[in-house]
Amino acid sequence: MNNEPPACVRVAIVDDHGIVRQGLRALLTRPGIEVIGEADSGISAVDLARDFQPDVMLLDIRMRDVDGLQALPQIKMASPSTSVIMLTTYANPGYLARAISGGASGYLSKETDPDQIVRAVRAAAAGDELIDRTLLSAALSLADHTSLPPEGQDTQIEALSDRELDVLQLMVHGCSNNAIADTLNISLPTVKTHVQHILQKLHVSDRTQAALLAMRLRLVELE
Repeated sequence: MNNEPPACVRVAIVDDHGIVRQGLRALLTRPGIEVIGEADSGISAVDLARDFQPDVMLLDIRMRDVDGLQALPQIKMASPSTSVIMLTTYANPGYLARAISGGASGYLSKETDPDQIVRAVRAAAAGDELIDRTLLSAALSLADHTSLPPEGQDTQIEALSDRELDVLQLMVHGCSNNAIADTLNISLPTVKTHVQHILQKLHVSDRTQAALLAMRLRLVELE
């Protein structure tokens, strides 16, 4: 697990409308991105994640049988390293809260500019944060983030060094790698190394989930 994009980003597309899947495949068929599979339901999305272990999955929310939000925790269990970007036509803060709590790395409207979807896929593959800090805070206020983490998750976490906690604190406040480097007076490569170690020790795939877990477990000061 690292915060550098893979040489070729392997993407899975999940939507119950064939024309949407076709459009996303056409959009993402370009150098550096490979669409490795498609699914049309939440249940088949879990199988797709388990069988292909994609770097990124674009996951629709409203689908037949099991919807995207219901399938999300199972997808993350089947392929923990997969960064999941929720796609929706509904700007619903409750959906956003559930998406973040379920392990999503990003949350995009289907009305989003197509180039933004491509950028989001590349950013997700690199482990970058895709959810605006203000939106994250608002969503967490709706979610029960003071409750205990999922069973067994706390026992898997490795202790962070003092410097890693400093970096995590700034990640929780939405600082970019460049801002962290300036604040802590360390080099950008050193920041990237610390972020990589944090993700590994917390057993998460991206900065959003690292920030969420830090807030849930009160690993850093939240003021």
